[in-house]
Amino acid sequence: MMRFSTLIKHPADWMVGGDVDTAVVLTSRIRLARNVRLLPFPGWATKDQRRQTMALIQPVVQMMRPMKDAFCQTLSGLTSVQKQVLVERHLISREHAARNEGSAAVIERRQSLSIMINEEDHLRMQSIRPGLNLRVAFDALNDLDDELQESLTFAFDRKLGYLTTCPTNLGTGLRASAMLHLPALVLSEQINQVLNAIGRMGLAVRGLYGEGTESLGNLYQISNQSTLGESERQIIERLERVIDKVAGHETNARLKLLEDDRMMLHDKIGRSYGILRHAWLIDSKEALNHLSLIRLGANLGFFPHETVRLCDNLLMEIQPAHLQLHSGKKLSPEQRDESRGQIIRTQLQSIPTPAMVFSQTKKDSFPEPPLDIDL
Repeated sequence: MMRFSTLIKHPADWMVGGDVDTAVVLTSRIRLARNVRLLPFPGWATKDQRRQTMALIQPVVQMMRPMKDAFCQTLSGLTSVQKQVLVERHLISREHAARNEGSAAVIERRQSLSIMINEEDHLRMQSIRPGLNLRVAFDALNDLDDELQESLTFAFDRKLGYLTTCPTNLGTGLRASAMLHLPALVLSEQINQVLNAIGRMGLAVRGLYGEGTESLGNLYQISNQSTLGESERQIIERLERVIDKVAGHETNARLKLLEDDRMMLHDKIGRSYGILRHAWLIDSKEALNHLSLIRLGANLGFFPHETVRLCDNLLMEIQPAHLQLHSGKKLSPEQRDESRGQIIRTQLQSIPTPAMVFSQTKKDSFPEPPLDIDL
């Protein structure tokens, strides 16, 4: 069984990206909610019942082929910092981190698959892939779900589908989402139009860590809200179409800024570079916002392309729990700001000053920002 230190030492497959285009769509995630038939749902179960449920489910999960040599740990066996690190890596939810007795996490070695036992439901399973790869993520999780059903009988109704604690998950029990980096839509002041259009499509827009969190570093999570009345494939196809359109608007906005407001763009990216290269105290929000512009600059050619991966790693490594884990002790907010500044300064030493980029595309290739974006 994998140790926590081994899990954290290696970046997740979806953080690396490989040959996948992650300029706008960083990751795709599929989550399935399942409950075991005839067992009380976690919210209504006693501690003893939760422990019994975990004792039934955990061995089954660990025996599955993709979970060979996985990290497996009860939540009560993790420190508060370790649990928060898993939240910052998007491997468990904030709600799951608040659990203790009778809850567990099973995380595949590559961190592309993770399973929460006794979160809001008995099973919250997720698959994450780099770029816009919702179907690949779903296929991997669907295979896992099929294998689980060979050993566990899930709560299911012929009319309502899979039964879940929250009625909004009834039916497929599926949440599909993608994390998008949208700095140009923010800079060009089109972001609210786009978000409103997404809302009219019946989709949800959330922050970096899901429901109830704000957007940091110009990162937005777009997901389905309806799980009943559509098949898994229909939900994914509809979400893919919208995400592809939003990514197109972001790409267009980047090129238009490069054409029409090149000096402003160079100034903002240069300022972010200067601050990060020389800041000794910096909080999470400011750091993420500046890293967002460095990442944008790398995608536009202001920096070497490998700067994108550096920024993606830093987005994780400068989070509060990661800083405390690596320091080996609890840090005050001021100490975290100092540690964050030191890490960023060190990591950016090898990155050259931003080069001025000239667009080769004709200005009339870009339409004026639409007043009402049709997704």
